[in-house]
Parts: sequence; C-alpha cells; structure tokens
Amino acid sequence: MSQFKEKAKILNAEEIKRTLQRLAHQILESNPNLADIVLVGIQTRGVYLAKRIQATFQEIEAVDIPLGVLDITLYRDDLTTVGVRPVVKETKIDFDLTDKTVVLIDDVLFTGRTIRAALDELMDFGRPKIVALLVLIDRGHRELPIRADFVGKNIPTSKNETVEVRLQELDGLDEVAIGEKVLDTNGYESGANFHE
Repeated sequence: MSQFKEKAKILNAEEIKRTLQRLAHQILESNPNLADIVLVGIQTRGVYLAKRIQATFQEIEAVDIPLGVLDITLYRDDLTTVGVRPVVKETKIDFDLTDKTVVLIDDVLFTGRTIRAALDELMDFGRPKIVALLVLIDRGHRELPIRADFVGKNIPTSKNETVEVRLQELDGLDEVAIGEKVLDTNGYESGANFHE
C-alpha cells in the first residue's frame, strides 16, 4: 500500500488558482494569435489543470480554446516495469495539431520521461508548429533534456522526496505537498502521484 509522509504544504487552493491564472496570462502574452493555440492535458491531473486554464481563457478573452486529453501509458519507456496489466486511460484529440501551437500540460515535471512519451504520442496526431510545456510544479532531477516553458513553481527536491498534487476533482481539495516516499510492506518505494 502506498504511503506518503508529508513534510510541508507548498501551495494551497488559492495559490493554485492564482498560479494557473498567471500561467494562462503568460500563454496569452506569448501567443497573440489565439486561433492557433490548443491545449493538451496529460492524464490524469494534467487534464484537470488544462480544463482550468481553458476556463480562464474563456473568462479573460471569451474564447474557447480546443482541449485534448493524452494518456501516455503505451508510450512509456518503462512500460514493462509498470505491471502486467497497466491501466490505459482515454486519449482524445479530435482536432488536427498541424501548424498549431500546442500547450502540453502536466502537474509535475521530474525526470522528463513522461513528457518524452507525450511528445512521441502527440506526433501521431499531426505536426504542430510549436509544442510548449506548462507544468504546475518543476521539481528538478531531469534525466532528459526537457525544459518547461511555463512553470507555476520551482520546488527543489531530493531524489527521495516526492511532490503530491491534490486537485478538487480527484482528491476533494486543492493543494500541493512535498514529502518522502515510504517503503510499503513489500519493501518497495511508494508515493502517491509519483512523477517522471
């Protein structure tokens, strides 16, 4: 059973809301032609963050930005270690990505492997003009040359720490916490919402 020993809260609900509003404004400032922008959220928490940013665009500019959902499970480079039957969630991109500015959204950037898998899968849906990466939390420890274009908060962590993003839609509250992975009863490292 997964265990997470919390050390500190990093963001509360109001801070997450303000951070996402700031990130939405940064996207708008960087991309004056809103007709070229599409959002793609990475399952699971990246999808909910993308929906919130989409709603912020609606509030600010009264424009509906297309939103896609990406599940990278089958594109992972560690698929054989995930388990015998990995859970595959929905991928739904019902618009062409060709010549679009794709804002790829995830909750935590860690090693960069999730983003590498997402980029591989995105190319199956067209050839974007630009792919920009937005993350709520960048915790460092990159194993691949991947950098976020829009970062909510940089949180330096040690390798044995983990960042847990909790969202109202899934967890009943909005907050970000930092903690430690705790060995489960089988001696394996565990930690909810572990990110690569």
